[in-house]
Amino acid sequence: MKQLLLAATLVASATASAAQDAQPQTLFTNVNVFDGMNEQRIENANVLVEGNLIKTVSTEAIDAGGATVIDGGGRTLMPGLIDAHWHTMFNWSPISNTLGSSFGYLNIGAAKKSEDTLMRGFTTVRDVGGNSFGVKRAIDEGLVVGTRIYPSGPYIGQTAGHGDFRGPNDVPVNPGDALDYQQRVGNTLIANGVPEVILRTREALRMGASQIKGMGGGGVSSLYDPLDVTEYTFEEAKAMVDTAKSWNTYVAVHINTKEAIKMWVEAGAMSMEHGFFIDEETAQLMAEKGVWWSMQPMDAEGEDAFTFESPISTAKYKDLVSKLDTAVAAAKKYNVNTAFGTDLLFDPELAKKQGKFLAKLKKWYTPYEALKMATHDNAQLLKLSGPRDPYPGELGVVKEGALADLVLVDGNPLENLDLVADPDTNFKVIMKDGVIYKNDIE
Repeated sequence: MKQLLLAATLVASATASAAQDAQPQTLFTNVNVFDGMNEQRIENANVLVEGNLIKTVSTEAIDAGGATVIDGGGRTLMPGLIDAHWHTMFNWSPISNTLGSSFGYLNIGAAKKSEDTLMRGFTTVRDVGGNSFGVKRAIDEGLVVGTRIYPSGPYIGQTAGHGDFRGPNDVPVNPGDALDYQQRVGNTLIANGVPEVILRTREALRMGASQIKGMGGGGVSSLYDPLDVTEYTFEEAKAMVDTAKSWNTYVAVHINTKEAIKMWVEAGAMSMEHGFFIDEETAQLMAEKGVWWSMQPMDAEGEDAFTFESPISTAKYKDLVSKLDTAVAAAKKYNVNTAFGTDLLFDPELAKKQGKFLAKLKKWYTPYEALKMATHDNAQLLKLSGPRDPYPGELGVVKEGALADLVLVDGNPLENLDLVADPDTNFKVIMKDGVIYKNDIE
């Protein structure tokens, strides 16, 4: 009798343990899969998600009793989109309000708007400037809903460089004075000279940066740095890169001119952000070094052109964007590693058009090239963060063992890229990390 009771107890214990170990399952049936890598879809496929991973991708029926079943109805299942140049803290509010508001207010707004980003089908962003660590933590812990964030933390720039948002009468500075507010809250850091660059880079890494964002040239939204300037000396640039390398990660650098690009590439930076003035010489150098170009498909004129409160910024913006066709041609000629991002800043209406900016890639790329860039290719850039990667696992692909970030599209975006411009209508299911956040399948 005791043996029977013992056996029953063991069986019950094993059953309870198995129930605890069981992962929730979602089964997508009758879908055509764009896997993020291959131009041809996997037709009439089934995809099983278990927990936060893709367990099976098959054209055969999958037996998954108890799984939540979503009949795709012949729609396209693709990886969640990735924006390689995003600003969680700054995309949703005009610059005057952003710079004039408390950090607590910025965090609340950024957290709320991160859910909007996810609902546009962007399941991952590389945040390249701004203290988004708190928002990222809240999302990861489930306190709020939002996208995965690869945070750079404060962007690091020189005095009178891009990221120096101090007032016109705030220099010269006394070394003993307190940092200005944006530096104190970690949205930006100003560093001059090799020792200070090393210090600030280490501080950003200590905060939790997955990669470092450096300022290597003049920018649009800042008022004291003309576009033609090269920011930082070679020694300072190399100090930033070497410090990041010592943490087994890399530097992404805001940059545009040929001279600045060449200097930062030689210093070892691995991602050139913007790069509107790229020509064949710089493109060839970047290709030889395996350096990435993180490009943004912007318009110089029209309803989707950026607007600025300062005419200085407007003029600089138009000058930059007018050179984009030349830069794309050079990058394509030399097969430069190219990532897609939006850099939608200080304009809540533009931020809503994140998918529309992805669709703008059709001017230079096929729908397949654009979608591969915004999924698989962008993921390869993110993974340069090595052990600083906050989300170990494969992103940007639909394959067995990859993280389950998926979008079910009503139609075939490989034939009609404009489908991604209207996610409210065309994205029927959005899943991140195995969790369904939108399901419009009736």
